[in-house]
Amino acid sequence: MDEGRHAARYRVLQVAAELLEEGGSEAVSTRAVATAAGITAPALYRMFGDKDGLLAELATHGFEMYLAEKHEALSQSEDPVADLYRGWDLHVDFGLRHPAFYLLMYGTARPGRKPPAADEAHALLVSLLERAAADGRLRVPVEEATHVVHAATTGATLALIGEEASQRKPSTSTRLRNIVLGSITTDPPVVATGTDRASRALALDAALTLEDGAAPPCVRPRPRCYATGCAASPSRPPNGAQELPDRAGRPGRLRPHCAADDVVVRGRYVHVGL
Repeated sequence: MDEGRHAARYRVLQVAAELLEEGGSEAVSTRAVATAAGITAPALYRMFGDKDGLLAELATHGFEMYLAEKHEALSQSEDPVADLYRGWDLHVDFGLRHPAFYLLMYGTARPGRKPPAADEAHALLVSLLERAAADGRLRVPVEEATHVVHAATTGATLALIGEEASQRKPSTSTRLRNIVLGSITTDPPVVATGTDRASRALALDAALTLEDGAAPPCVRPRPRCYATGCAASPSRPPNGAQELPDRAGRPGRLRPHCAADDVVVRGRYVHVGL
């Protein structure tokens, strides 16, 4: 595409973006855009094909605006979890400042029809979570955390957009953010406990994944031990066997002599320490 045609296309997109911000997607008709841009309808069709093509270009433009703001505001700190909290707030703030764009970007998404900029936004979230996992700050695998955060942030933003501005409570997003991110992240480990062993295993796996580029494997607790066996025991006790209590006397846990701090990483048992 030569420079003149590219400039003309960009001007039309800017006009369409203004109409979108003022009146939503309903205001972005081919006739209205062509009139406001000072071109003919056939010229508009040659640029974008039809209204759906124009809206797809606007969605891409929205993701580019979103990424530009986020890259500028979200410089990596030494605390990846703090960056996750800040990233959540930036996401919601963008949606509330550009509701029509946000609805076009996230409210009409269909599988297999995402612009490349949407994949870049997704990759940005994944990179934040991978940093948290590498620091031992993630309670769940990166893939699961990505789905949780994406669903929660888009759901919260769309819900707030749907409310009257006078009735909107920003604290709703803040409370949901604290609940969601608090459920998948943890404080920096000081002394290993039963609750942070999974985080340590995930940190090990994240480091191995970043090193060799492998896909994230399944990381799961070691199978429970029963009276008739140890780590190789089946998930249910065989007939006649009973689960023995752990050191704290809780039923259905590992026997006292078992390595309760072993986990399975990349198909092997890994000792992560007491």
